[in-house]
Order: sequence, then C-alpha cells, then structure tokens
Amino acid sequence: MVDLLAGLRDDPHLESLLARCAFSSPGTTAACAVSGGADSLALLVLAVAAGCEVTAIHVDHRNRPGSGDGAAAVAAVAEALGARFVAESVEVEPGPNFEARARRARYGVLPAGVLTGHTADDQAETVLLNLMRGSALDGLAGIRPEGRPLLDLRRHETAGLCRRLCLPVVEDPTNLDPAHRRNRIRHEVLPLLADVAERDVVPLVARQARLVRDAVDHLGAEAARIDPTDARAVREAPVALARIAVRRWFADHTGLEHPLDSGAVARLLDVAAGRVRGADLADGWSVRRTDSRLRLEHR
Repeated sequence: MVDLLAGLRDDPHLESLLARCAFSSPGTTAACAVSGGADSLALLVLAVAAGCEVTAIHVDHRNRPGSGDGAAAVAAVAEALGARFVAESVEVEPGPNFEARARRARYGVLPAGVLTGHTADDQAETVLLNLMRGSALDGLAGIRPEGRPLLDLRRHETAGLCRRLCLPVVEDPTNLDPAHRRNRIRHEVLPLLADVAERDVVPLVARQARLVRDAVDHLGAEAARIDPTDARAVREAPVALARIAVRRWFADHTGLEHPLDSGAVARLLDVAAGRVRGADLADGWSVRRTDSRLRLEHR
C-alpha cells in the first residue's frame, strides 16, 4: 500500500471533495462505520484529511464466506492513516428482509453519532425506494444529512479517490444480487431514468429530497403541537399535519426503520376519527382507541 498520508498531501482533487463534505472542525472525534467498500473507505480517508480524530469501526455480519476479510483491509488502511480501528461482529441469519435486519444489528453495535459513507447516489436510491413504499413526505425527504458527511458526493468520486490512493476496496457480492430491491434501483431503474431524461437524474432526485426535507421540517414543527395519543386532537387537526404527527409517533414509539406507508396512516386516522375501534398498521403493530385515547400495541 502506498504511503497514504503522502497520498493525501499529493492528491489535487482532495480539497475539492472536502469542500463538499460536512465534517466537524479539526480535532473533533469521529467514529466512522467502514465496511471496506469504496464509499466507507473514502469516508475514512476524508475524515482524516479533515483533521478529525478518527476511529474506524468495521462490523462483520458473518453472512457469507470470507466476510471477515474486510476487517483486515480496513485495519490496514486505518493504520496507514494513523486512525484507530475497532472490529465488531453480529449474527444475521439469511432470509427475508435481510438488509433491514442487518442494518438494525449493525447499528446495535455502532456508537451513537457514528458517521457513514452515504452518497448522493444512495440518496436517490432511497427516495425511489420510499416512493415505491408509499412513505409520503418523510420518505421523499430521503436520508437525513446528520452523520452523513459525504451526502453531496457521488459514488464515482469515492471510487475514484480509492483508486488514486490504491486502497484495497472490498467488493460485497450482495451489492449485485437482484433479489435486493435497492440493487435493481441502482443497476436498472436509475440508468433507465437517465436514458429517458437524457441526463443524470441522481442530482435531480437528491435536490428534490433537500427541498422536500425543508418542507417536512416546517410542517413537522407545526405537527409537534399535536398530541398524537389524543384522538380528538388528531381528528380536528389539518389532515397534512395529522399525518405527520401520527407517522412520527409511530416511528418514535416502535423504532422501526421505515416510516408508515400512506395506507397505514389512513387506517390510523380512521381510528382517530371514530370510524373503527382499531386497525393493523405494520410489522405486527396495531392502533386501538379507548375513551378518545390512542395507543399502539404489538402482537
């Protein structure tokens, strides 16, 4: 491996990349989730270049042969950059909703405030996935920027940085598996949209997410005044605010990764309006109304 610190000083593109990143001031501690892929290795490099006191944390999901190889690669890069390294492992059984279960397991061992290497390409994929889930404004706002300092960079830029520094990128074969819906969005849907639009649509979708996020934040401040357990308050609120209030109540109460889709929100509002006594929502959760109070239950 080349002298990475020297490589950072000699890379003419580094300052332009850093100018579009959102790291804290030099000297700030930064825990970076580093899988060994190009995005996360670029996150590690850029965090060090930004002057942060960096700890690289690798989580092995033990889901395939050779999954532990990434830890050695990440450890070597961290050492070459003068960053600390921590290895964690989780058990995630193959099966339905693997990505969601792996994410929950991963974040269960990562520290609060950990930085991740999500890029604008991830943002576009997430917005389209949420659109297909029917997750309304919160979903169309996409990935929140907190803890994602590379959200304005592109995937080809993180890969290019890794190539220039000769970093040992670990390719996860599951990123090519069409069984995962995100991969089909990445490899089929976005290229098709670009062909139809005759332009790169990732910046367009990412920009729309920022605009929607501004609107969601404003409406969310208004919706925060509504007590989502008070059926009457929910019923009498403007429906746009009521939807946000109950969706956030559900997310905060359950800790589930994905927001309620529009159908589930409509069922919850039917309970608040007194049209039904209760309704199933998602992932085994339901809502019930008793004496004008709403409560969430899990079977």
